[in-house]
Amino acid sequence: MGAEPILALVGERVALGPARPDDLQPRWFNDFATARSNMAAPEPVGEAGLAQIADDRRSARTVAFTIYLLHTLRALPDLRPIGGAGLHDLDLRNRQAEFYITISEPSERGRGYGTEATRLVLDHAFTGLGLHAVWLRVAAFNVAGIRAYQRAGFRQTARLRDAYRMGGRFWDVILMDCLAAEFAVLREPSGPAAEISTADPPR
Repeated sequence: MGAEPILALVGERVALGPARPDDLQPRWFNDFATARSNMAAPEPVGEAGLAQIADDRRSARTVAFTIYLLHTLRALPDLRPIGGAGLHDLDLRNRQAEFYITISEPSERGRGYGTEATRLVLDHAFTGLGLHAVWLRVAAFNVAGIRAYQRAGFRQTARLRDAYRMGGRFWDVILMDCLAAEFAVLREPSGPAAEISTADPPR
């Protein structure tokens, strides 16, 4: 994997570091099932495609992290990349951005790593960058993703009906967002986080 990764944000089980070209593994971007869940075009990605993805992540309007799995903080050379997360379409005038995340290793999904990584990115967005709002799009069939976003602090704000075609049918696209003030409440260990209604259940 090359040089030891830089850790910018460290949680309990995952850490985020600046995205590096060495962490872009071709098999991650050629998993068509994952691409469909993320509303990305399931197309083969070769060396040229990986180079373009790396260039996109260096854009001034993008904040891109690699997600590293932490076994112990004492084993830094053994950190393993399991996906990526970050913000794109960064709009500093209106203090907002769109969130994205992919847990690219199938064996590491469903373990809560995505929720923790999402919280780390949101904390950076609101505390570090001073953003007011972070939003995302998710297909209605991605129930696991919707629940993870809710746990991290996102709320459903709108639904675009029949806006995404997959598997021979049309699906709604759910828009979710999180505001800085709401996230500050959610981070309070003794605050009223449990009383916050995060989203309507997907239909």
